[in-house]
Amino acid sequence: MGQPTPATDDGWWRSAVIYQVYVRSFADGDGDGTGDLAGVRARLPYLAELGVSALWFTPWYRSPMKDGGYDVADYRAIDPAFGTLAEAEKLIAEARELGIRTIVDIVPNHVSDQHPWFRAALAGGPGRELFHFRPGRGEHGELPPNDWQSEFGGPAWTRLPDGDWYLHLFAPEQPDLNWAHPAVRQEHEDILRFWFERGVAGVRIDSAALLAKDPELPDVTDGRAPHPYVDRDELHDVYRAWRAVADEYGAVFVGEVWLPDTERFARYLRPDELHTAFNFSFLTCPWDADRLRTSIDDTLAEHAPVGAPATWVLCNHDVTRTVTRYGRADTGFDFATKAFGTPTDLALGTRRARAAALLSLALPGAVYVYQGEELGLPEADIPLDRIEDPMHARSGGTDPGRDGCRVPLPWAAEEPHAGFGGDPWLPQPDGWAAYAADRQAEDPGSMLSLYRAAIRLRPEFGDGPLTWLPAPDGVLAFTRADALCVVNLADTPVDLPAHTELLLHSSPLDTAGRLPGDTAVWLRA
Repeated sequence: MGQPTPATDDGWWRSAVIYQVYVRSFADGDGDGTGDLAGVRARLPYLAELGVSALWFTPWYRSPMKDGGYDVADYRAIDPAFGTLAEAEKLIAEARELGIRTIVDIVPNHVSDQHPWFRAALAGGPGRELFHFRPGRGEHGELPPNDWQSEFGGPAWTRLPDGDWYLHLFAPEQPDLNWAHPAVRQEHEDILRFWFERGVAGVRIDSAALLAKDPELPDVTDGRAPHPYVDRDELHDVYRAWRAVADEYGAVFVGEVWLPDTERFARYLRPDELHTAFNFSFLTCPWDADRLRTSIDDTLAEHAPVGAPATWVLCNHDVTRTVTRYGRADTGFDFATKAFGTPTDLALGTRRARAAALLSLALPGAVYVYQGEELGLPEADIPLDRIEDPMHARSGGTDPGRDGCRVPLPWAAEEPHAGFGGDPWLPQPDGWAAYAADRQAEDPGSMLSLYRAAIRLRPEFGDGPLTWLPAPDGVLAFTRADALCVVNLADTPVDLPAHTELLLHSSPLDTAGRLPGDTAVWLRA
């Protein structure tokens, strides 16, 4: 392969609109019911018209798909269900010709149990030091080495026939790597170079705060500080080394960092570490003006000392879709209940999701849009016998899993399977075609038309800071550059502030020209 020109970092990522592609559910190009790279390539004009700056692809690597591709068997190969490495290279190049950069997902905490390293370790070779193998506790080693619990439920340890146990903070098919071993660090730096040399502009880092483990692997209930596997100081050396690699190519990082301590969070964003990290406080915030303002203020404050831009996201492949979440009586975030058994007013949720889109797109920093959010898709109820997410099985069926936000997209209302392609790997609900992109493209009042207009008008807010304006209770109002954003989260209409032009509204104003409840508006000062 000829080596393409590496991506250049011109600061584009500081205010980018980045679209998350969950390949398996985006578009099926070969008719087998699974989304693939051919489907994405065919939809690049749609993404260009939407106006996004970059595409973030969830893992597209060779994988047994025990956790939606986050169980990687080979980082240098595309999974055959999605296509080939040559197709990925074409996709990266074709998107760049349209002004769209590519961000790939790296999963450094663990690999698949089908990865060559782990298979060699199971075969009794010298590779066990690349993972965390330990004898068990108890008289016969029948108890796990410590009390750590999997993120998916149950113990974070699995016993092998030879009596040893191995660590997996997620599913048993995802053994954790030993980041104290130099071969693990070198391999991942080589993987970064592999993709940067193919023109990738950035990397999203999965579970970025979990890599380093206390070598003694103590019980969590010991209560010792620091935590035995979350946010350990030695992890920052890893990301400094990664940053040096990225800087060779002008590439950028975004980390998945879930930390309640804002000072600890900001450490990952120092100038020689990650460029950005996901802001989860905004995503998990209920539809409440005071709490949203606090989240926005706290987010901007925690980024300011290190000069990093904030990121804003309403939904992703792990979270109940925005329309459903905002349509609940309690719109707070709850992994446990997801959308199941919770009454949802989709009309209310859609109205709020439209307003939230304008709010997030007006804020300073980068915005991530999960595929289908621009279509206003709700969370889907998946029949129990069709759920694939391991969270469901590992929880004993109490957690519905994340498949409800991963249902294949509807593209064409009059085509079979709503234009997705073949019979989808997850069932599309009845009425899914009503959300089809082709139908929404012709409707100036649709969610798709709103997103297109908002992304096109977003430069009106410039690159400057946010200044809050006086506003009634339940209303958020701020200005950036010469543009104003006003969001009414209250029940009663409010008057608009002085302005010269109405740029965009999420829902129509009332007959008196006031802003109704659950509505946002963009104004020119």
